Amino acid sequence: MARQEVGGPVWLAFGLKERGLFVESTRKGSVVSRANSIGSTSASSVPNTDDEDSDYHQESYKESYKDRRRRAHTQAEQKRRDAIKRGYDDLQTIVPTCQQQDFSIGSQKLSKAIVLQKTIDYIQFLHKEKKKQEEEVSTLRKDVMALKIMKVNYEQIVKAHQDNPHEGEDQVSDQVKFNVFQGIMDSLFQSFNASISVASFQELSACVFSWIEEHCKPQTLREIVIGVLHQLKNQLY
Repeated sequence: MARQEVGGPVWLAFGLKERGLFVESTRKGSVVSRANSIGSTSASSVPNTDDEDSDYHQESYKESYKDRRRRAHTQAEQKRRDAIKRGYDDLQTIVPTCQQQDFSIGSQKLSKAIVLQKTIDYIQFLHKEKKKQEEEVSTLRKDVMALKIMKVNYEQIVKAHQDNPHEGEDQVSDQVKFNVFQGIMDSLFQSFNASISVASFQELSACVFSWIEEHCKPQTLREIVIGVLHQLKNQLY
């Protein structure tokens, strides 16, 4: 019994000591764990400047690239519109009908549709004029060919007279020559008087050109001369 009484306090003291060590160890572990937690929290709260700078530069580059593309597209569209506007302005300057005042629209600016329609009409007019001029050129070429033939014939006649200068001399009087000339001119004047209008200088000029083209062709003149010579044949022989 005495042994138990002696050993009881010893074991009690040992148990208290062990318990104190456990509590101390637990406290220290809690402190260390808290410190680690605080350090981890502090570390996680510090911003990652390298990653954020990289993301910022990428976003800035993307925005800058989009802005450049948008700006380039805007400039290209503006150039296209300017080119179209210059084209319409050039058409209004070149096409005569676009410069004439249209009383139906007053002093308003011509719309693009009207400019295009007037341009189409003018192009069609030019095509018709071109075809007409080509026909006139073809007619003139035929006339030139006929005149060349007449020239060759007259040269042969002149050469024949030069070879025989006295042949046929004094056979035709000046009066007969004048009568022939007068007959030719009278015939030409009849067609001229029937074809000419003197209402204005422009109309007169147009009529003269038309009369020359129609009544002064080599074949027509030949027929007139032959007709006059038939009328005056009694004076010639």
